Amino acid sequence: MTMRASDAQQKTETFHRLHAGPAPLVLVNAWDAASARIVERAGATAIGTTSAGMAWSLGYADGERMPVDELLAACARICRVAGVPVSVDIESGFGDSAQAVREVVAELIGMGAAGINIEDGTRPGTRELASPEVLRERIAAIRGLDARFFINARTDVYFVPWDDPVARFEEALRRAKLYAAAGADGIFVPGMSDPDEIARLAGALALPLNVYAGYAGAPSADAFAKAGARRISLGCGPLQSALGLVNRIAAEAFGQGRFGKMGEGMLSVGELNALFPATA
Repeated sequence: MTMRASDAQQKTETFHRLHAGPAPLVLVNAWDAASARIVERAGATAIGTTSAGMAWSLGYADGERMPVDELLAACARICRVAGVPVSVDIESGFGDSAQAVREVVAELIGMGAAGINIEDGTRPGTRELASPEVLRERIAAIRGLDARFFINARTDVYFVPWDDPVARFEEALRRAKLYAAAGADGIFVPGMSDPDEIARLAGALALPLNVYAGYAGAPSADAFAKAGARRISLGCGPLQSALGLVNRIAAEAFGQGRFGKMGEGMLSVGELNALFPATA
């Protein structure tokens, strides 16, 4: 499935503008067509996917274990029903080379995605960061496909052990600058939550800074904004919460023979069918 070029271009330009403010872009990440439409119905100006959530919903563990064809099929369904820009989390790219990753992204552009999130990650089977050169090369390859397609470059510096907090920050900044020079449009540093560090990093970058808020006790959007963040992602947090509710519903049904949890906040069949008017 492909989207009209003019529609796709308009969504890409809108996605860029959303990073300019005045308020940060908040992404309540989706994992399938229904969750994407629910998020949009609630007021989303853009939709980001969660790679972990998408993998779990398809029966795979996180970490690029789902086949790329299943990733693309799920993304196509989301792009088909979404009326707002869609950014796809592709982890480190679902390919073993810059060219292979470029081909995956070309498929996403063809279906109308406005951007991607792509990460450096860790070396397989270790907690050691992958070389930044790998992501730098992949960003450069993707950049050649479309000058305006939004590339959000994620570094996992804050997800690996560090003895020296200063060195950790400096490595995050170094990688961010490398990725910016390669053609990234935004920088994502999940795990960085200290307002002072966020402010320092945001002040040192010309690109919008993305932070992660998909955990219990995360600061408010206003607090992140005051620190300088321009994009806030909930990642797999919404699906973790939704599956927690399913767990409570099942425990109540099997353990107590009661069904009260299920009725709390339930959407009607009519409301859900109305999410998809073109196919109702």
